Amino acid sequence: MGGKNCAVERWLPKRIVLVRHGESKEEDSGICPGHSSRLSRRGLEQAKRAGTLIRDLLDSSCSSWKMYVYVSPYECTRSTLMEMGRAFPRTRLIGVREECRVREQDFGNFQDAQKMKQLKEIRNKFGRFFYRFPEGESGADVYDRVSSFLESMWRDIDMQRFPHDGDDELNLMIVSHGLAIRIFLMRWFRWTVEQFELLKNPKNCEFRVMQLGEGGEYSLAVHHDEAKLTAWGLSDQMIADQNLRASIRNHHHPTAEDFLTFFGQDDDGAGEDEHVSPATRVNE
Repeated sequence: MGGKNCAVERWLPKRIVLVRHGESKEEDSGICPGHSSRLSRRGLEQAKRAGTLIRDLLDSSCSSWKMYVYVSPYECTRSTLMEMGRAFPRTRLIGVREECRVREQDFGNFQDAQKMKQLKEIRNKFGRFFYRFPEGESGADVYDRVSSFLESMWRDIDMQRFPHDGDDELNLMIVSHGLAIRIFLMRWFRWTVEQFELLKNPKNCEFRVMQLGEGGEYSLAVHHDEAKLTAWGLSDQMIADQNLRASIRNHHHPTAEDFLTFFGQDDDGAGEDEHVSPATRVNE
């Protein structure tokens, strides 16, 4: 039966693993619907290796683990999952759901490589979160649908829709796309738009592991070290928050530093403690 280390809180998944799809190959015509792009030979190998790495991670944590998967409907993500799945014993998989809300950002119906390069250069100047592609989506649009997916995922968790033995270590895996993964993390950890803009896109088949810490909160700092988080673009403040989440329950209580940046303040600090009560005014 599962030992003490097999689960922190059995009613919650031990991990939420976010995986970006493998490398896609260019279509001969140069113009193709994004959702039908297939994996290159290198992408297939990347997916197999990612599956092995994730299986080794789970095996090293607990002898009895189970996995439930959400996957984007794109060809590249479904193929990535298929290749990754070769590393997972069938008895460990408890379900797969195709989830449209974690699909790639919509760039438009047909994508010309040269035009997309120009549009992405414009996006980088405008800002990746708010820029909307012609006939497509902005990062803010993706944020809305990822938020909706998160609500559904929590309902799945709360209603115990992942059938597994109580001694099993439950893991969720989401096979998705670079922007959707960054938006997911932004939404989960309540990062600001400015903090989102710092993040680097995951490489093909690179994965982020959100794992329950000692206090019962999910954190990237349980599995990944600070050097890795820094390489991904997290600021010192964001890394410190991840470290707190890894060790302390309900660690975050808003302080003045969390919201004063939204208010203007004179350079000399004028305005602090300048409120004078009515009673004081009467006595002046």
